[in-house]
Formats: sequence, structure tokens, C-alpha cells
Amino acid sequence: MAYNRKPNQPGKPYQASRGARSTSNNVIVKVGDKLLITIKRLGINGEGIGYFKRKITFIPGALPGEVVDVKVTNFTDRFIEAEIRKFKQTSPDRVQPVDDQSVGGFELEHLAYPKQLEFKQDVIRQALEKYKPRGFENIKIKPTIGMEQPQGYRNKAQFPVRQMKDGSIAVGMYQRNSHFLVDLPKVSTQHPATLKVVRTVRDILAELKIPIYEEKKNSGIIKTLVARVSESTGEVQLTIVTNSDKIPELSKLIAYIHDDLPEVVSIHQNVNPGETSLIWGGETKLLWGAAYITETINGKQFKLSPRAFLQLNPRQTARLYQEALTALDLQHADKLIDAYSGVGTIGISLADFAGEIRGMDTIPESITDANQNVLDNHVNNTKYFVGAAEDLIPQWTAAGWIADAMVVDPPRTGLDINLRNTILAHAPEKFVYISCNESTLARDLVDLLQVYDVEYIQPIDMFPQTARWEGIVKFTKR
Repeated sequence: MAYNRKPNQPGKPYQASRGARSTSNNVIVKVGDKLLITIKRLGINGEGIGYFKRKITFIPGALPGEVVDVKVTNFTDRFIEAEIRKFKQTSPDRVQPVDDQSVGGFELEHLAYPKQLEFKQDVIRQALEKYKPRGFENIKIKPTIGMEQPQGYRNKAQFPVRQMKDGSIAVGMYQRNSHFLVDLPKVSTQHPATLKVVRTVRDILAELKIPIYEEKKNSGIIKTLVARVSESTGEVQLTIVTNSDKIPELSKLIAYIHDDLPEVVSIHQNVNPGETSLIWGGETKLLWGAAYITETINGKQFKLSPRAFLQLNPRQTARLYQEALTALDLQHADKLIDAYSGVGTIGISLADFAGEIRGMDTIPESITDANQNVLDNHVNNTKYFVGAAEDLIPQWTAAGWIADAMVVDPPRTGLDINLRNTILAHAPEKFVYISCNESTLARDLVDLLQVYDVEYIQPIDMFPQTARWEGIVKFTKR
């Protein structure tokens, strides 16, 4: 292979080969080396992928078709990681990002939005190619359903608060690969109300001189501010995460928040003492106002306590549930299982179209909220239970309650292997899988396609400007 310079010529990058794509363990580079790479595609985390002497190279911020002068930051026997020094050729799909790129959460903001939607089809193809479930080459992946306005969609801001060296208070996110907190006056993906609340509360904390948590000394009080807005009402729920039970100047703090932020209708405190990477502690208590805020999705109302799970994009959540309903094609006689139910948002949204719904979750507080949501929505054919789906489904079947349909919405870890085996054993006629992780979905398909075929996968862009994926899988029983 030919390159455009000898290794001992200083100041000029290596020219990467355009040869076949394969890894090679005998390619020698070191941290700081300068390379010239042509980007071939985007990886599952939104990073550019190119090849140096046939060795795969990951370059965050680079786009397909671009030629980039990069510096090696890390390497292993299998891959190289590098950062961009300058562009030799840029993509016509590159756009100017508006957010601070030193923090995470904007991995695709430099890519034109229509191309982001195409990427979220491609990551599914990449996962299917890796795990190779039966017939993966022929699985239909529909075009991604995007947003008309792919900004301001995140209904929840969960930002650490720290005292800076100059005495100012920062509220924002950590720099990539560091523990330096970046103060963020603007975050384009956040709902404006959430950002307004956390930054105004930051200013109130400074005015009242309430001690901010210092990690090195494990001292101070205020650790994190969490603001969640209801898309349907505009009301905001504020949770103050603290290092200790007591908050100095608490009555003044509440009064100032009430005066400056009338949209805040609920203030909670979560106590999370000591040094920990976890944001939430075990104790949450109401300080002032309502215990819940309420969100409306497809005509159903859901009470949200501070710890209750709800998708971060309510507008696309409504579309997600509509797509699940279309895929399930429910009849009024159908018995439906809602697995990994959380607070019941999916099952309750589908209740008008099924005969009976039973759901389950292993978190008791979620089931308490789910059954309260059933009552609040005057739904009389739905009930939620504490327990694992792989335990409850065989019990219900043995008692004569046999499901016709099933919807699962697991966490990023995908389906528990025991639940996969339970689904294979009981195999409801109608089955929909809501996935938020293309890799664990593709892994699960290896087992599930023993009994089912995939009719289609429908990606839905729940997280514009990021590499995260969400979608619906419609199965047909073989």
C-alpha cells in the first residue's frame, strides 16, 4: 500500500488506505499520531467511522464522505480512536450546531435532520448485521418518524449544581470524559420551561447563600436540580437533591421560587447523602405544593411523582403509542399483557381497544401509581401487578387467563432471558416490542424469531440531535 509520506516526515498526516474494510492487529500507531482519514459511515454512537491501513478508526464529530486530519487519542489491537484537527473535505449534510459540543447529548447536532432520521434506520441495520437473527437481510425497516420541530422536546432537566473556583454557581452537564461541570445557559433540546426553572433556582440559591455541594470535601447541601414540565398544562415540578436532610433558609427559598416561578406548582426534596455517582437517594419528600403534576397522552391523564418514569418526549410518546396500537391491531375481545409497565402509560392508552389488560412491573411504587392512573382515567378493564412477567404469565395461563396479545417495553438491557423463554413458550398471537436499544433488540430477535416473523420495524425519533434510537417491532406468529 502507498501513503503520501514516510513515517519520519514531521507535520503531515498519514494518508489512510482506501482498501477493503477489515481489522488488522499489526497496524502500529501511538497516541498523538496524525492521520488522514476518509469517513465511510456513522457508528451506533453517532461517531464517524473510517479505516487506517484497514484498521477501523472512530472519530466523533465526523460525517460520511468527509476527509479529516485527525490525532490519535487511543488505540487497541482492534480499533483506533481519534479526534479531529481540521477538515480537508466537509459533507454537504453538515450543519452548524448550536449547543456546547464539549458535553454529551448532542452527538448528531452537526448532521442535517433528514440525515439524522436516515441514520436511525441504519443503526438498526448495523445491529441486525452483527447479531444475524433469522432472515435479517429481509426485515423491513420503515422510514423514521421525525419531529416537525426537533428542538425543545425534553420535558425533564436533571442538572448537577456545583460551586466554581471563582465563586459562581454552575448548573449544567459534565464535559465528556471528565468531571468538570459546564454551566449551560442554553440547551436546545430542553423544554424552555425546565431550563428557565433550574437557572432561576440557581440564582436564588446564590442570593440566599445556601451552601452548594463540594465533592472533594463531601460538604455543602445542594447537589442536583431536577425540573419536569407537563407538556399539556405547562406546570413544572421541581425536585432539589441534597446532601443532608436540612436546607438552610428553606422558607425563603420556597417563597422566592413561588414569586419568581409561578409555573412551579410542586417542590420536592430528595436526600442523597455522601459521595455517590447516583443522582437520586432513597428518601423523597414534598416541601410545598402538589404531590404530582399531570401529563395527558392520547386523551389519558397520568400523575407524575418525582421518581415516576415517563418518556422524555411527550409529543413523540403519543405517536409511539399510536404506532403500537396500529401494530397490535387489537379487538375488543383480546386479552393484552403490558410487560415492563412502569406507571401504566402504554396499557392505559390502549385500554379502549382491548377486552382486558393485565400489566406488571417489579417496582412496587410503579404499580401503585399505575393502578391509581387506572382509577383516575376511569378505566375498568385494566389492572397492574407487582412481579416479573416470566413468573406471572405462567401463573395466569395455568389459571385459565390466556393472553391474545402482548406489548413489551423493556429498558436498554432488553428482554430478560427468562422472559424470552416465556414468550416462546406461550407465544401470544399478537406481539409488539418497543425498543430503545438496537443492539439488545437484535440479540433478542435471535431467540424470538424461532416462533415469530418480523413484519416490520418502525423507528421513531424520540431523541433528535442524539444517536439514541426508539421504535416499534411488529411480529407475526409463524
